[in-house]
Amino acid sequence: MIPAEPLVLRSPSGGRVEAGTPVVLAPMAGVTNAAFRTLCREQGAGLYLCEMITSRGLVCGDRRTDAMLTFFDEERIRSVQTYGTNPPVVARAVELLCTRHGAAHVDLNLGCPVPKVTRKGGGGVLPWKTGLVREIITAAVRAGDRHGVPVTVKTRIGIDEGHTTWRDIADIAQEAGAAAICLHARTVEEAYSGHAHWDVIAELVDRVDIPVLGNGDIWEASDAVSMMERTGCAGVEIGRGCLGRPWLFADLSAAMTGVERLTLPTLGEICRVVRRHGELLARQMGGRSGLTDLRKHMAWYFKGFPVGGELRHALGMIDSFERLDELLASLIDEAGVDCPYPVRELGRPRGRQGSARRRVAMPTGWLDDRDGRDLDLSDAELGYSGGLA
Repeated sequence: MIPAEPLVLRSPSGGRVEAGTPVVLAPMAGVTNAAFRTLCREQGAGLYLCEMITSRGLVCGDRRTDAMLTFFDEERIRSVQTYGTNPPVVARAVELLCTRHGAAHVDLNLGCPVPKVTRKGGGGVLPWKTGLVREIITAAVRAGDRHGVPVTVKTRIGIDEGHTTWRDIADIAQEAGAAAICLHARTVEEAYSGHAHWDVIAELVDRVDIPVLGNGDIWEASDAVSMMERTGCAGVEIGRGCLGRPWLFADLSAAMTGVERLTLPTLGEICRVVRRHGELLARQMGGRSGLTDLRKHMAWYFKGFPVGGELRHALGMIDSFERLDELLASLIDEAGVDCPYPVRELGRPRGRQGSARRRVAMPTGWLDDRDGRDLDLSDAELGYSGGLA
């Protein structure tokens, strides 16, 4: 692979964000907080997005939304993904992200497949309403551009095979001045099942002049290289593939310079990463809350290692650093500090997968027209839980 160019995002009036490597940590609900972003950034992620926040929650001063917008001083580029269905509210949210939270880059979520969102007209079915989406993207880009902040768009192929939307969103995003577009190469119906359709990413690259990021089925650095060579995309966005594996970004960063690298940490090395992850979470949230958040990561970190069921359960219930150290020591005593990485887990899906939706949940008559500018979809934002990329 020829060394990849740095990823450069530009706002219409000349604002500029440059990521040293075209590798992006995708926003993942409950995962990509300041602690996890730090681990991935240190390993080589060029952009590292905060977990998705709702525009309405930010504008209304929701405490939980504000808490999610926690950044460490070391984060050179503050990137945030937001979601909204009302153009003025989205514009105000982008304004607040730029002025109050120091965002250097804002991404718009137009691809969530979660049924409780799509059934109200939000997430991945929203792009069907091209009139409304045009207003949302245009309002967001203008708001960001006032501060020199580029705005990007993330979407899916469409609702299902018979109702594709990626071409419309690509055209709208480029015309509105979006800095880039990321395509998760699945439909809403497919959710996280099956295989991503990389051929559609290649078609998107041919369609637009702005940078295209590819997303879907990148489990190893070799997958990223294959995607970029096959599609011509400017960079890749990594979600589920890095769960419990922040060191994947070291391999990805090396691959972008033409260097083949495969990091295979031993059990002892992973235990040290887990301990540091806990320390970072404690720094962000406080000791007990941070360790509670760490629990969800345990199954990902130790996936494939010979860890007994009782010990796995205990790791998922930690509430103090003393208990964490005790359990990690027990794990090393049981399996050995030099226990090798389970290579059988390489190249395999991580996190959510499941099966395709039998039917995409949408409001009655949703497919009858393509405009949507007269709709009130504020309910679609309530209880939005984001999703894995």
